Amino acid sequence: MSRAPRTASLAERPDLEEGLLTMESSWPAYIRPDPVLVHWAFERHAGHQLALYEGESTVVARAATVPLAWDGDPGSLPDTGWDEALRQCLADTYGERKFTALCALEIAVVPGRRGEDLSARTLAALADHARRAGLADIVVPVRPSLKHTEPHVPMAEYAARTRPDGLPHDPWLRVHVRAGGQVLKVCPVSMTVSGSLAQWRAWTGLPFDTSGPVEVPGALAPVAVDIDRDHAVYVEPNVWVRHRL
Repeated sequence: MSRAPRTASLAERPDLEEGLLTMESSWPAYIRPDPVLVHWAFERHAGHQLALYEGESTVVARAATVPLAWDGDPGSLPDTGWDEALRQCLADTYGERKFTALCALEIAVVPGRRGEDLSARTLAALADHARRAGLADIVVPVRPSLKHTEPHVPMAEYAARTRPDGLPHDPWLRVHVRAGGQVLKVCPVSMTVSGSLAQWRAWTGLPFDTSGPVEVPGALAPVAVDIDRDHAVYVEPNVWVRHRL
């Protein structure tokens, strides 16, 4: 019988940093978080970057998080979810505000291991970690796992779908709800990615030769293409989910 993966933070196991950063994930190539802010978060808040690993150092899942000084009001969670969480963490850190919550920017599992319930294990490990840190909540701008199959459906409509048992239709939202998470609201501009048409062609392999909305593999909404201005913009909606601890 195989042993369950162990959990460690980057502060506890700094030698896992390369494995954390280079772990294969399913994020599309055009999802390009600000590398300076991401590096800062990993360095400044290493204690909140979690790895599930096997053997000595083989990372099979990760949770990248940032602490926030959140007032607990769902209405104050920003519409610019993912992007704003990093900026708010920066401001809260240097403003020396008391941290009350963790924002999970990513919970990812090595693609070949997704049938092993590792996402739920990672979420549970993150909840245990946040409790030990004395935090009250985990908030997550969730990227629903099957939304990319219906990019033209509004996120609010998609997120509201449920199965006959009352659980969310989307598998990743369902994992969160089963773990006690509460779906709060859509964050309509959680992440914005803009680039030249040459960049988008390199990221996707698509021609980008027509103005208007273009469906792109992995995107949760169409990409807005403007041939005359030689650029395209992707605005990704996510869904805020809260886990009370």
